[in-house]
Amino acid sequence: MIDIATLPALISVPKAAQLIGLSRASAYRFAATGELPTRRLGGRVFVVTAKLQAFIDGEEVQAA
Repeated sequence: MIDIATLPALISVPKAAQLIGLSRASAYRFAATGELPTRRLGGRVFVVTAKLQAFIDGEEVQAA
């Protein structure tokens, strides 16, 4: 189980992939479809850690 409270508010897609056991390509694919909650800052894509546990649990994540 990932302790979301110890992570920064936003993490890179590759870091999120590593934490949840996905390939980097799969994580970017989930991000592109909106299944993995992301934010774009300065041309980079980051995963919203507050919604990461819902993704792991298979819950539908609402876009903000």
